Amino acid sequence: MLKTAVVGLRDIGNLHADCYRSSPHAEVVAVCDIIPERADAAAERLGVRKYYDLPTMLEKEDLDIVDVSTGGVERGSDHYAPTLTALEAGCNVLSEKPICNNIEHAREMVAKAAEAGVCFGVNLNYRFSPACRKAKQWIEEGRLGEINFVNKVQWIRSSGKTEWYHMRALHPHSMDIIRLLCGEVKQVHSYMKRREGNICWSNASINMLFESGAIGHLNGSYDMTRLHPMERTEIGGTEGRIVFENVFEDLWFYPHDSTEVTHVHNSIFSDLTCFNDTFRVRIHRFCEQVAEGATPDEIEGSGYDGLRAQEMIEAAIRSHQTGDVVEVPL
Repeated sequence: MLKTAVVGLRDIGNLHADCYRSSPHAEVVAVCDIIPERADAAAERLGVRKYYDLPTMLEKEDLDIVDVSTGGVERGSDHYAPTLTALEAGCNVLSEKPICNNIEHAREMVAKAAEAGVCFGVNLNYRFSPACRKAKQWIEEGRLGEINFVNKVQWIRSSGKTEWYHMRALHPHSMDIIRLLCGEVKQVHSYMKRREGNICWSNASINMLFESGAIGHLNGSYDMTRLHPMERTEIGGTEGRIVFENVFEDLWFYPHDSTEVTHVHNSIFSDLTCFNDTFRVRIHRFCEQVAEGATPDEIEGSGYDGLRAQEMIEAAIRSHQTGDVVEVPL
C-alpha cells in the first residue's frame, strides 16, 4: 500500500483524503495543515497522525505520496513551496490545479520533479471523465479524420478576487482538455470582459491556432449560473464531429457520411453521479500508476501537462494585455 499524506485540509483536501482512502492502492497515514484546527479535525475524522508543518511530517513519516491540496492566491500560489519540499524529499506528488499561478514557479516545479525522478501529477480531473476518455479513444481510432476545429465553453458563477482569478483558477481544465484532444496550441489571441465593479476579468474569448493547423476557440465565464450544464466541448474533423457536455454526462458522435448518431450517457459509462466523483477517478488513477511502477513521463495528467495548460493561460493573458497574437512557448 502507498503511504499517503494530505497537505492542506480545507474542503478539497478532505475530499482528496477520502478518495485516497477508497483506492485499493493507497493508505492515508497523516495529514498536515499550518492551521492547527484544520489538521486536528481531519486527523480525528480520518484516524491518522497530524502535523502542523511539512518538514516535520516528512522527517517522521515514510511516505510514498504527498498530496498538495493547499490553495492561496488564485487557488495556486501555495502549491509551490510544499510541492518542492516533497519532491526534494523523494516523494511522489499529486497537486491540486492550477499547478501554480506563477508561471516561473510552475516551470521550476516540473524541472524539480524531473531532477528528482519521481512522479508528479496535477488534479486535471476533467480529462479522466469517461466521456473525455471515450472522445480521445474515438479520435485516436480516426473516427473524426483530420481535426479541423474545436469549440469549448466553460462557466460557473464565482467571484474573482484578483484580476486573473477566472483565467488561472478555472481554465487549467479547459486548456488541458483542448490540448489533450487536439494537440499543442501554437498561438492565441484573446478578448476579455468584466462586469461593472468587478476587479476580475470574468469573461474570456480566446482564439487558438494549433501546431497541426487546426483552429479553436474557448469561451469562459465566471458570471453564469450553476443551475445548468457547466461546460460543452465540440470537435469537428473531416470525417465526423464529437460533442460532450457537462464534463461526464453525455457524449455524441456525428459521422459525416451517415445519419446514425452515437449517443452515450453517463449511466452506461460508470458510477459517476456528480462532479466530485471525477476527483475519485483521477486520484485512483494516479495511485494505480504509481503502484504499477509507471515512470514519471508516463503519468497521465502530469505536472508537465499542468504546466502546458498554464503556459496557454499566460499567453491568453498577455494577448489581452497587448492586443497581439501571442506565441505559446514550447
